[in-house]
Amino acid sequence: MEAAPADHHSPPGDSSPLRSLQDSIRRAAAAGADWIQIRERDLEARSLVELARFAAAETRATSAHVFVNDRLDVALAAAAAGVHLGEKSLPLETVVEWRRSAGRSDFLIGVSCHSLESARAAGRGGANFIFFGPVFATPSKAAFGAPQGIERLREVCASLEIPVLAIGGVNLENARACIAAGAAGIAAIRLFQEAPDSAELAAQLKAV
Repeated sequence: MEAAPADHHSPPGDSSPLRSLQDSIRRAAAAGADWIQIRERDLEARSLVELARFAAAETRATSAHVFVNDRLDVALAAAAAGVHLGEKSLPLETVVEWRRSAGRSDFLIGVSCHSLESARAAGRGGANFIFFGPVFATPSKAAFGAPQGIERLREVCASLEIPVLAIGGVNLENARACIAAGAAGIAAIRLFQEAPDSAELAAQLKAV
């Protein structure tokens, strides 16, 4: 099972946000996370590249992949494994066409999806994986509507030939249901941020 800390945010009031983010990435890499996703919308490009390069360096000796949200340019500058596209990112077809013309079949493209239709479109369009959700209720994904639920997750997984990662309100108690529904793994924010022992959490998730 893939375990992915989906986001890295600075704690409120942190006077050294970049250092705090680097510490979070270091802990996630040491804990054995499979994927680390960088989505710092408020960082200027220079700092974002620095952070993504740090993440790539920290995970170089591991099996973890680093993805940058939205910013194809930053992902390339940092030699990240790929880019993750949201609803307001570059169109999937644009990034897929760039990958084809650049001969970069190794570059991975993920897409956030919030409906069966968008999930199918991402699969047809050349995405390597999708995040689907919110599966369960969570404040961070409230803007995307009511929770999709396990049955809709199951339908999405059955409809696609690419990995589906469940996101939105996923915790240790419900992660097993996501995997049973066909998800290749889970992505989370608070689950990883609030874990007292990241390594133990990663081990428990990988055992699901």
